[in-house]
Amino acid sequence: MDAASGSSASLPRSYLTTGSSSFLDFITDQAPDLVPSRRVAGSGSLETPHGTTIVAATFPGGAVIAGDRRATMGNVIAQRDIEKVYPADDYSAIGIAGTAGLALELVRLFQVELEHYEKIEGAVLSIEGKANRLSSMIRGSLPMAMQGLAVVPLFVGYDHDTGAGRIFSYDVTGGRYEEHDYHAVGSGSLFARGSLRKLYREDFDTDEAATACVQALYDAADDDSATGGPDLLRGIYPVVAAISADGYRALSDDELSVIVRRVVDARTDRPDGPLAPLV
Repeated sequence: MDAASGSSASLPRSYLTTGSSSFLDFITDQAPDLVPSRRVAGSGSLETPHGTTIVAATFPGGAVIAGDRRATMGNVIAQRDIEKVYPADDYSAIGIAGTAGLALELVRLFQVELEHYEKIEGAVLSIEGKANRLSSMIRGSLPMAMQGLAVVPLFVGYDHDTGAGRIFSYDVTGGRYEEHDYHAVGSGSLFARGSLRKLYREDFDTDEAATACVQALYDAADDDSATGGPDLLRGIYPVVAAISADGYRALSDDELSVIVRRVVDARTDRPDGPLAPLV
């Protein structure tokens, strides 16, 4: 290979230049058309699939995050088995509510952002740093949100400094809020939070926290048409993941089937769900 052909095959100088540890900053500078926040939706209303309810609850040493599987487009069920909970890195997870397509792009970009930082800096970003990075990415998508294409995620991670699980919620402007004990976002969040308010205990183990989240999603589906309940006939269960010192772990279908069937069987006798004990 001659010098000319070797030069043409090499990477552009920008790829070899020392710069920010943020992949988002790099891609915004080099290929801004690939950044979701730079796209223009145009005028008029758009019918796009929307993801709905995400719930999370902490337990000693970690947290559980769960999402239903329904995506809606207006009054139509666009998808029955969409996944709304994803690992952000080895010790954190993100659940998505809002415009499904943009939310999935945001998740993938956030995953690359954290991986890029770790490779460049040689260290894992702190839980606060991860939450702040996600906040800035959401803020950059504000023009899309103003056109009705909003993404409102729920971020959960394990804090190595305190040995506890932490939950962060966001608004469409990128505002970041740390939640305590439990939280929910999406169209069924009002009903899910009401359910968790009665069921939550500080001494949950992983299985109990997962069960409480499934109960909350069931209650949300009972009152919100955009939230899908467990589908035993099709074998479609909520996506549930636990984050602890051992890292991110998605519960298998076998584990979830036990929890879901236990919840559904109990609802046969008590359709409104378990009663919280009186003080």
